[in-house]
Amino acid sequence: MADITRRHFLQVLSAAAGALSGCDSLRRSGSKAHVVVVGGGFGGATAAKTLRSLDADLNITLIEPKANYITCPGSNWLFAGLKTLPQLSVDYQALTDRHRVRVVADNVASIDRDRRRLQLSGGQTLAYDRLILSPGIAFQRDAIAGYSPDMANVFPHAWQAGAQTLLLNRQLQAMPAGGVVLIVAPPDPYRCPPGPYERASMMACWLKQHNSRAKIIILDPKRSFSKQALFEAGWRQHFGYGTTDSMIEWHTLADNPITRLDAQARTVISDFGDRFRGDVLNIIPAQTAATLAIDAGLTDKSGWCPVNPKTAQSLFDQHIHVIGDAAHFTPIPKSAFAANSEAKACAVAVFSLLNQQEVPAPNWLNICYSLITPKHGISVAGVYQLDSEHAVAAIKGAGGTSRVGAGDLSLLEANYAQSAYRSLVNNSFR
Repeated sequence: MADITRRHFLQVLSAAAGALSGCDSLRRSGSKAHVVVVGGGFGGATAAKTLRSLDADLNITLIEPKANYITCPGSNWLFAGLKTLPQLSVDYQALTDRHRVRVVADNVASIDRDRRRLQLSGGQTLAYDRLILSPGIAFQRDAIAGYSPDMANVFPHAWQAGAQTLLLNRQLQAMPAGGVVLIVAPPDPYRCPPGPYERASMMACWLKQHNSRAKIIILDPKRSFSKQALFEAGWRQHFGYGTTDSMIEWHTLADNPITRLDAQARTVISDFGDRFRGDVLNIIPAQTAATLAIDAGLTDKSGWCPVNPKTAQSLFDQHIHVIGDAAHFTPIPKSAFAANSEAKACAVAVFSLLNQQEVPAPNWLNICYSLITPKHGISVAGVYQLDSEHAVAAIKGAGGTSRVGAGDLSLLEANYAQSAYRSLVNNSFR
């Protein structure tokens, strides 16, 4: 990347992307308040961990149904044989033992905003003083007719890492010689903007070795995509992109989006009636905030949760804070690194509000690495602050992207991608 080195990356990560700067003077003990965090991904785990660093006595509960969290970052690497699912799995032992966060393995059935209580699926009721929601995403199942929740078990999205990832990988490896993988990319905004294109790259790496006549076709409702120039340059270098023998094709269907699935024919159909058949169909639907946030009345007509970016407070409930993919922090992309950064700023805000102190102005950082091959990495970084209108704005001249045709730097970027992943996991969960 142009302006942020790996050393700077590790420094800003451990320093909470500026969000915790100068917070030593805020710390106090003896707090009796109860902060409940819902969702044990990068956002929720980081928020709970950061709150404990700010207050040794705060009552912190994290609600997460899974004993082990499988990270979406790194999950595309599984398709190239670079990672296994156990290697992408983290638990909450450090949060419990080292950071003294109470972890409750359950789902939230409903939120009683008036009484500030959560009803858990297991029957327990929890009261809160502040609620931090990091619930993730849901899918707009009606965006593509015929793509029901059951169909996701036949044509997996694999956009929530785990069983779906393994299913899609099995389908890829069982595909007949010379077969076609169709990737139906989602419209903006969605979790991990470069994800579909890194996935195509990792699949192509495996197919190049095991099924060299196969083809990957990306059908995209967007006119352009994240890091497009970098991906296309890498595809030209490694997979013949732009030639008749290209293993990867990208087609914009911005004026003719996919609207229907014919499951029996393994075919997706566009608005104009164009038909695209694949041996493997990876359909990634349009997305919204998780159902819990929708049911709690915390989303607007966009399907996402509008927040006061300074505090991450919901615009519909001042006692609820929303972070991560579910929240509207545009122009910050929806990524694990962004969720980590938003969580730290949110934790400072929650701490300050509980102690009736001024909330410091936050900064946010997003860094996203992608692999085109195991030895060819690319990246993009952005640094953000509040502008004069109190909206999130990118800081001009900060951040940057990899250079097209960077040569040996692409290998360094690939190595940085691996170390950045490990650092982010450790920073969030350990």
